[in-house]
Amino acid sequence: MASVKNLKKSINYVIGEIIEAVYLYEMTSTGKPTDATNAIIEEAFVIFDNLIVKVNAKKVENKKVYFKQINVELENAANQLVDKINAL
Repeated sequence: MASVKNLKKSINYVIGEIIEAVYLYEMTSTGKPTDATNAIIEEAFVIFDNLIVKVNAKKVENKKVYFKQINVELENAANQLVDKINAL
């Protein structure tokens, strides 16, 4: 099982890279934020907050399974956000 510290770093890195990709898209296409890009960034922040709250949960019965589930949620959420970026 990965440590909680490493899981938090992974969440921060993945969501940060997605937000950076949105900013790069904005700079290369329109040069300014659009409603669609702002919505993706806002969704990324919500996902980040929700995952960090889940990682910080204290009363968990089976930590190994719980943290693996959080890792899967991160992967699924990241894939959905990347698909939205690609659709822009």
